[in-house]
Amino acid sequence: MKPEIPRAQIKSLLEIPNVGKACVADFALLEIRLPQELIGRDPYDLYDELCLVTGVRHDPCVYDVFISAIRYMEGAPAMPWWNYTAERKAHLLAKAK
Repeated sequence: MKPEIPRAQIKSLLEIPNVGKACVADFALLEIRLPQELIGRDPYDLYDELCLVTGVRHDPCVYDVFISAIRYMEGAPAMPWWNYTAERKAHLLAKAK
């Protein structure tokens, strides 16, 4: 995982823990270009919008990366993206009921 940078100093999406070039490209498709644009966004809505824009159902781990990036920008500590897998599974299960 990338070293943690104080949020106020983050200027690029690539500086966010767990965000790589592929994720930056996904964010660009969603018209997100600055790290601060993630604050207040819903990771599940972003995932659904990405699937709609690309016409492809993306790997569920994309949810986890989106969650980790948003939570980090909102003040959560940097954690590996897979730490959010259980949360994603619980959320999607509850939504399906």
